[in-house]
Order: sequence, then structure tokens, then C-alpha cells
Amino acid sequence: MAQPLAERMRPRTLDDYIGQKHLVGEGAVLRKMIDAGRISSFILWGPPGVGKTTLAQIIAHKLETPFYTLSAVTSGVKDVREVIEKARSGRFFSQQSPILFIDEIHRFSKSQQDSLLGAVETGVVTLIGATTENPSFEVIRPLLSRCQLYVLKSLEKDDLLELLHHALTHDAILKERHVEVKETEAMLRYSGGDARKLLNILELVVEADGDDGPVVITDEKVVSRLQQNPLAYDKDGEMHYDIISAFIKSIRGSDPDGALYWLARMVEGGEDPAFIARRLVISASEDIGLANPNALLLANAAFDAVMKIGWPEGRIPLAEATVYLATSPKSNSAYMGINSALELVRETGNLPVPLHLRNAPTKLMKQLGYGKEYKYAHDFHNHFVEQQFLPDGVRESRLWHAQENAAEAKMQERMVNLWGKRFKE
Repeated sequence: MAQPLAERMRPRTLDDYIGQKHLVGEGAVLRKMIDAGRISSFILWGPPGVGKTTLAQIIAHKLETPFYTLSAVTSGVKDVREVIEKARSGRFFSQQSPILFIDEIHRFSKSQQDSLLGAVETGVVTLIGATTENPSFEVIRPLLSRCQLYVLKSLEKDDLLELLHHALTHDAILKERHVEVKETEAMLRYSGGDARKLLNILELVVEADGDDGPVVITDEKVVSRLQQNPLAYDKDGEMHYDIISAFIKSIRGSDPDGALYWLARMVEGGEDPAFIARRLVISASEDIGLANPNALLLANAAFDAVMKIGWPEGRIPLAEATVYLATSPKSNSAYMGINSALELVRETGNLPVPLHLRNAPTKLMKQLGYGKEYKYAHDFHNHFVEQQFLPDGVRESRLWHAQENAAEAKMQERMVNLWGKRFKE
């Protein structure tokens, strides 16, 4: 039986590797380390199908060093220690430390991650971790501090077209079938920047055409085949980014039925409950925000409940939070406010803190005017006194703007009462 197309087309060298030019293109940071023959431990963070595992394998092959692989789904602390012992015993024969590649490292427990620390710090192994989740949340700080973090991006249209052309011209089975791709829009849309998904779609459409004669691929044919067998190209649950997107947009759009449907799809598909719960917490802050601050409390409580009770009962607090968020009034004023603040900081740089806002723990600092003329709000009527809190260069900037909902209308009214015209829209 032939290997899947995605496996047959897996690159073996950096020259065949498509995408991620910011990391492995000429002169890029990872390319320089690889060409120099020495790498340090790092974590690859990016969506599925963008080349994390492939890149690790290419590096190991290029450096001619032992390569050990663990899956966070099936491996325990015992497996980690066994691999570290193998690496330690084989270290004598290799100048570069053996590479330990851990797929889905975000699924490793704290104790499993702790068991890696000593080996990574002493160079017994060079760790390459791969994750689709934000390492800031999923990787313990001591381990994260010992690793560089590299972000991989979804493949661009040109990358996907290059991959498609490479498969059609280099894969023996496709060449034998005389596959002609007349239209690519549907394949590119359904693949969503995922190389593996693109190749799985291509393989599905070709196989569905039978074993005789040439194959002509059109957008209509791709859509038809995928509607008939929507999961055939998604064997490893890679659609979860599409489904979580539909889930969040249903909440944002105040449709509890749509949100529950996509929640059920994730529950039935075996999605990680922590993944769902995190997205609910984010949605509560980003999409409901100040219009109903209780949404964040409920979403966070649902997260805690799911972690305590697990499946299958965990679906109930997730459903409760989902319906509550979907039916809540919506506001993204806090989300827009922090984005505006970040943009202002990037534009203006490190503006000095006004002297009256600075801390003055020493006599010299007091002599220099640190903290002088600061007005302690609690000493004044209504616990408020007007003074400057922004740096001089941006003192007139407005970053938060109330939106049209009852909760923020009250906030806006209070700000106008305190600050007057500054907060009048």
C-alpha cells in the first residue's frame, strides 16, 4: 500500500522545504545555525501543516546527529527519562547533542516538562518542541526560558501553489495518473495555509476519480468531493481551526444555536477541552468585554470546572458559558483600546515617565524630583483629582472609547463627570 501523498512529498532537505523563509531562507536565523552545524534548543509554534515536524527531521539529518521523537499524547515521564538516558550514553559519539523532538509539547504535563529541564540545561539533548498552542500558556517558564521560540506562519498562496506544482511534477503516482489542475481557488481555500491539508485534498480528489485515465481537477470537482467526504482530508483533526473560528464567530454574532452546534462538533470530535475553554475566556474579554464583565468571570469559572471534572461532564459548564457569552451584550472597546495603546507605544517609543508619577525610594531620587507634586487621589473629594498620567509627548491621546451599551454608558458618564471635555466623544 502506497504511503499517503503528504508523507511521500515530505521534504528531506532545506532546499526542498517550502515556506517559512523568515526562519530558513538565505541569511535567516535558523538557516544560519543549521549551516554553522550547531543549534540550541527551541520551540516551533504554528498551526498544523506548516512544516514543524519536517523542519526538525531536516535539521537532524543535516547535522548527522541522533534523533529521538516523543509524542506528548502517548509518552509519559518514564519515556522521557529513557530517551534522555539513551541520549546521554550516545553523546560521546556525536559532537552535536542528540536532538529530542517532542510533538504537541503543549500536551505535556508540568511533571513531564520538569523532567526535561536538567537534560536541556546541561546539553544532554537539544530539545525541539512543536506546538499549535501559545507556549506562554502551555510550556512551563523554566523550560521556555531555556529555549528559543520561533513562530511558523500559515503558508501563503504562492507557497501552496509551489507545493502543488512540486507534487504534480515529482510524485510518481500523480505523474502516472496524468493529473491536470485547471483551477486552484477551491483547493487553496479549503487548505487554509496547511500544506498537509492541501496534499490530502489533492489525493482525495484524484482517488475519487477512479483508477483509469487522466484526472482533470476543477473548483467544482473539489467542492463536490469534499462535501461528499468532508473529513477524508482531515484525519488528524486539523479542521479544529476552522471549527473554533466558526464557534467564536457564532458567539460574537449572538447566535447561541450556532455556537452550541460548533461546540458539539468539537466535543464529538475529541477536541481538547482546555483548548475550547481558553477560547471562551478570550472571547469573554475580546467580544463581550465591558458590556458584561461577568462574562469573563463565568468563562474563567467554566475553565476551572472543566479542569476539575473532565469529560464527559465538562461539556455542561462549557455549554453554559457558551450560551451566556452568545446571549450577552457585546463590546470590544477594551480590545480596541489595548491595540490603540500598543500602536501608540510602537510609534512613540520609550517616552519618559512624568516625574510626578515616578517612585522615589531613595533620597537622591527625591532630590531629583521623583514623585514631587503627585496628588494622592484618596485625599480629594470623590477620590479624584485631575492630573497628568500620560507622557508629555502623548498627553492628549485618547485610547479607550465607550461603546453603545448600558454598562459602558455609565462608565462614559462617570469619566465625563470627572474629566469634563476630555472624555466627551
